Amino acid sequence: MNVTEQQDPLDFIKNMLESKSDAKQRTYKHLLSSFQLLREEAKCVVDELNKRTNPDDKEVTVEFQDISKHEFHVKLAGDLLIFVLHTNVVTLGPDHTIMLDPYIREKEVNRYFGQLNIYNFMSDSLKFNRVNDPGYLIARVMINHENRFFVEGEGPIASLFNGISEAPVSGAYLQLLVKLALTIAIENDLMAPPYQDVKFITLYQKLEHTPELGGGQKIGFKMSHERQQPQ
Repeated sequence: MNVTEQQDPLDFIKNMLESKSDAKQRTYKHLLSSFQLLREEAKCVVDELNKRTNPDDKEVTVEFQDISKHEFHVKLAGDLLIFVLHTNVVTLGPDHTIMLDPYIREKEVNRYFGQLNIYNFMSDSLKFNRVNDPGYLIARVMINHENRFFVEGEGPIASLFNGISEAPVSGAYLQLLVKLALTIAIENDLMAPPYQDVKFITLYQKLEHTPELGGGQKIGFKMSHERQQPQ
């Protein structure tokens, strides 16, 4: 929708405020309910995993932890998955493939999305407050005012959730997403940095950052700056 020469700009602003605000408010409501559903499904997956693991093996831990209304964690042995609700409703750039979908192009308000993000950190990164350790965005769920969604992510997540859904978000979709996210986290192991990169350290690094020295990054993931480098 664009303002025309004959249209009063104030009327245009009023109409845009009403349509956008309504769509964004409904989007946020769907986002909150979907995040609560995601929380419940994650708890179910953790409970089921705990039933199947050996209770005598204290090193194999699967734990669920509520952090806040907008965040919860799942600890899977040495991995930590952080589930976060992003409070801002956003749109996407014109070059994003989802923007070419006929449904998205049908109405402007269809292109506003709330975000649920799933990050993978090593659990020791938080335990020892290693603030320079990398984390990885495994998946993000984008939900609009009609509770339709699409998912971007790593590995099988990228291929399984292809394009915007015809149906609204459901517990079955979210439980599958949790299982795939846990699978990706457990399959990708730490890779030590090149020897030359950690060969020399300063005394400051030794005194202040001992737990970080030699910290690796996960095989199967690339840091964002590495993706941007020309081939």
